[in-house]
Amino acid sequence: MGSENGSLMIRNEDENVALIFGVTGLVGREIVKTLLTSKLKWRIYGVARNPEINPMTKTMYRFISCDLLNESETREKLSALQDIVSHVFWVTWSGEYPLDSDECCVQNKTMLENALDAILPNAKRLKHFSLQTGMKHYVSLVGETLSRGEASSYYSEECPRKSSGRNFYYVLEDLLKEKISGNGVVWSVQRPGLLMGSSTRTLYNFMGSLCVYGAICKYMKLPFVFGGTRECWEERYIDGSDSNLVAEQHIFAATSGRVRDKGEAFNAINGVGFTWKEIWPDIGRKLGVQVNETTMFDEGFSFEREMGEKKHVWDEILVEEKLVRTEVEDLANWVFLDALFRCPVKLLGSREKVDRFGFKRKYRTLDSILYWIDVMRDEKLIPL
Repeated sequence: MGSENGSLMIRNEDENVALIFGVTGLVGREIVKTLLTSKLKWRIYGVARNPEINPMTKTMYRFISCDLLNESETREKLSALQDIVSHVFWVTWSGEYPLDSDECCVQNKTMLENALDAILPNAKRLKHFSLQTGMKHYVSLVGETLSRGEASSYYSEECPRKSSGRNFYYVLEDLLKEKISGNGVVWSVQRPGLLMGSSTRTLYNFMGSLCVYGAICKYMKLPFVFGGTRECWEERYIDGSDSNLVAEQHIFAATSGRVRDKGEAFNAINGVGFTWKEIWPDIGRKLGVQVNETTMFDEGFSFEREMGEKKHVWDEILVEEKLVRTEVEDLANWVFLDALFRCPVKLLGSREKVDRFGFKRKYRTLDSILYWIDVMRDEKLIPL
């Protein structure tokens, strides 16, 4: 496998060269796989702070370890790529600080600004920059505006920004447009909902959290319950986004020729609605756990409280099942599950715009969940 050395910088004018920031995350890994199976020829560079724990895709691309918060390191690692890169995919972010904080905005802006400053000065071949944000673009992240059921209809890309609170998605979009305007580079923004995929380098990892929870329930013979509000349990509250679909939409926006001139933003969602009440029994059966359809909802159940002290159980499962060595935190985030299943605001989006542009791929969210359980089993991240 290659690294950041001069031997990799040989230019082929007809070759597409992708630079993926956040290559070890849920969508980054899928962009790599999708590019490698496309009809176009691609050379791929992937940037992340740390390599994958389970490097299933690492040999498919040239990995660059880089701390994007470090300006000099970013320039040193990336400036040699500026005259060969044709497409950039930004699917990374810093979650060190609360999402509605000034610190979060500053960190994420710094990362993107450092990267742009490293690759734009001589980016003669750069055609498209695809930025990933999310459906939280449409809601304020500050508590006083999060009234239950706030979204009475589907959010479209034309919805105005929220004026209250701090949203780092706005900061990233504005910085990108400022930096590339006048450079002849087309931009797009993909806004997924609840991401579903496989990664050991993702802070808000729904599939990892769900599967570790299921594995512990099975091992300890515990009931597989949904802990959250009744509204989140019974109503459509959030859109699912298969990371493979999101990756394909990034590539579609970047290569189809449908996005031109000023650029466009798109919701990136599966397209088929669901409620947790409808799909929870099938998820439980797939994970091989106890599912009692009359008691599987428990409004008082807390994942952080019930699972937070079971790190030793996961360690036992790893040994018995001969799994890839991971810490619970590499896959599961119990605070995230508690927040997700108690979300006070609906995050439902419209697919009308991306459909109109010609991207027709859709997924059923239950199918996505069952598929990613199989993938994580194949990667030996969770037990059979």
